[in-house]
Amino acid sequence: MVDPEGAVFLFRYDNSEVGVHWALPGGGLEPGETPREGAVRELAEETGWTDLVPGLLLCTWEHDFTRAGVPVRQHEHIYVTPGPRRDPTASAHATHSAEGILGGRWWTPAELASAAEPVWPPDLGRLLAERAR
Repeated sequence: MVDPEGAVFLFRYDNSEVGVHWALPGGGLEPGETPREGAVRELAEETGWTDLVPGLLLCTWEHDFTRAGVPVRQHEHIYVTPGPRRDPTASAHATHSAEGILGGRWWTPAELASAAEPVWPPDLGRLLAERAR
């Protein structure tokens, strides 16, 4: 989700295996779901925003991590989804603690470049700045 000024909305997650980090709303695909369909569903589930349509694919980020003790190779399709600056809905916010979401905020590309905590994907600020040119 990118606002008209180029800021992006990220959640702050606390994960027992990787620690505290900032990341875009998202998650796994349901059976038969395309990455774009999954992005729409996950954005609606985690933010309550149901009026947005993913734009261009910004990147596909492939990375390895461990989930529940099992090594995972993940492919994240990151779309530029334009929309207004706003907060997640109350109903979406109510589910956050169960998902390890500590909060969320809007970040400019410059803020992403100097974040004190890890941001996923690590080059998100650079990618967004390049896209804005």
